Amino acid sequence: MNITIIHGQNHKGSTYHIARMLAEKIEGNITEYFLPKDFDDFCVGCTNCFTKSETLCPHYEKLIPLTEAIDNADVIILASPVYVYHATGAMKAFLDHYGYRWMVHRPEEKMFHKQAVCISTAAGAGMKSTNQDMADSAFFWGISKIYKYGIAVAATSWNKVNDKKREHIEKKTTALAKKIRKNHGNVRPSIKTKVFFNVMRLLQKSGWNEADVEYWKKKGWSEGKRPWR
Repeated sequence: MNITIIHGQNHKGSTYHIARMLAEKIEGNITEYFLPKDFDDFCVGCTNCFTKSETLCPHYEKLIPLTEAIDNADVIILASPVYVYHATGAMKAFLDHYGYRWMVHRPEEKMFHKQAVCISTAAGAGMKSTNQDMADSAFFWGISKIYKYGIAVAATSWNKVNDKKREHIEKKTTALAKKIRKNHGNVRPSIKTKVFFNVMRLLQKSGWNEADVEYWKKKGWSEGKRPWR
């Protein structure tokens, strides 16, 4: 399996170690990127990706390695520590650049066969909202199987996490890795994904954004074809 981890921070704290632990238990080729070290630009709101082409984004070239890593992955791990009850600004800035890939616009069909994991940690709270920040993009990209794991580590660094917490993390990541390996090659979109996709299909048939309409027509999705078949 190909596994791509997008870390929402540069430092190797608790979130990093849990994401890495899970990836190693899944077993496969691991590719990692650290934000903002590997990508540090903010979306400028030019709307070129929506209305014309993502290649016109001023940061398109810089994003290519990360985009290719995501596209080539069987499992995508989005990992972010909690910053004020949400994902890091670096993670949010990264995800902002893929708005054009949401199902309402031009989703990449490879996504419908992938699995994703959203991982977050905090000393206290905020994991649910942080994971949801990342899971929103994963769902609207079309990823068919999305897992979330958040834990309050009660520490500000990995070496301060106590043995009981570490044991819990070991058990959870082992169980999650087992599920991911079992589902590999057999991922199917949920009813929710199919329903949303079909709502978007009807929207594209009515035609309000030429770039999107042409994309859906070219894929055959406006008619009988579906990205998961």
